[in-house]
Amino acid sequence: MSDPITPISVMVVDDSAIVRGLITRTLKSDPRIDVVASCSNGEMAVAQAARRTLDVIILDIEMPVMDGLTALPKLQQANPRARIIIASTLTQRNAAISLRAMALGAADYIAKPTTDRLNASEEFHRDLIRKVIALGQTKRPRPSPDASSCPPAKAHAMRGGVMRQPRIIAIGSSTGGPQALLTLLGALLPTVNCPIVIAQHMPATFTTVLAQHIERASGRPCTEAADGMEIKQGRVYLAPGDYHFEVMRAGAGFAARLSQTPPQNFCRPSVDPLFHSVAQLFGAESCAVMLTGMGSDGCGGAKAIAATGAPVIAQDEATSVVWGMPGAVAQAGICSAILPLPRIAGHLVSLFERAAA
Repeated sequence: MSDPITPISVMVVDDSAIVRGLITRTLKSDPRIDVVASCSNGEMAVAQAARRTLDVIILDIEMPVMDGLTALPKLQQANPRARIIIASTLTQRNAAISLRAMALGAADYIAKPTTDRLNASEEFHRDLIRKVIALGQTKRPRPSPDASSCPPAKAHAMRGGVMRQPRIIAIGSSTGGPQALLTLLGALLPTVNCPIVIAQHMPATFTTVLAQHIERASGRPCTEAADGMEIKQGRVYLAPGDYHFEVMRAGAGFAARLSQTPPQNFCRPSVDPLFHSVAQLFGAESCAVMLTGMGSDGCGGAKAIAATGAPVIAQDEATSVVWGMPGAVAQAGICSAILPLPRIAGHLVSLFERAAA
């Protein structure tokens, strides 16, 4: 982990000199960050990575000589401690490649602004700095291939009490979230048959592709939520990029409500609106899961769910890419369990089995 006084060392890799210049200027505007190398293709980046101490690498996907996906494992081998952020434009093809890169070990992604709006995107500038600092100051998560290999979670103040069988599971996630979601939902047994609603910090287009990946990994129907869409048993609903997602009552059942009200905690979608709506409608018959992510989005909504007596589960620090969001709920003392990622699915199953017994 970087010393708080030592700047975070960053290498920028992009075939466009204009984009490299934009990213470099943005990062150099923050005294906590030092751009130590700049490369126009993956081959140059691998050579630089072997010679430098790096905390973070910003890696473009489409480059001549060696593209980002080819360079990724070589960069990891050349500089194992560096965290890699994939930078790509918002196309379905690039979204799919970015998600594949994260499955191969990239820590996060960022959507590059289009060339005609390079200097106009304040959101890009802010998100880039936030992601670099969060990853540059965080230890790498330890690999945890299965539940049996995971150490016990560090002790934190946790709630006890009798838990009811959940009628809905709400999940919040951000940095590292896509892979965590695939791991969790891929391990969830069919006995957990309630609706699952998710707010993952992700831009539009990316959420479309992520929903497809979740459906393949979990074997459950998964879709981006649409305004007014009925929330059904056994299905997974993902907040679409750039929209807040809430659950509302619709006759005898429930439906999705989407809005583009201002971002909350710099995010849209934000976890808080989803969690608050679940707390209001389902109370003690709900369950919240907070997965890896930077910041503290969702902590307020998780408190509302915990206040009803429902369980709140947080991913532990050792298996989180960034222990910001789950750390916030853990440190608030509202969790019923703080678990390594591979143990969360089994814990959710146990909530259903205990309630059915």
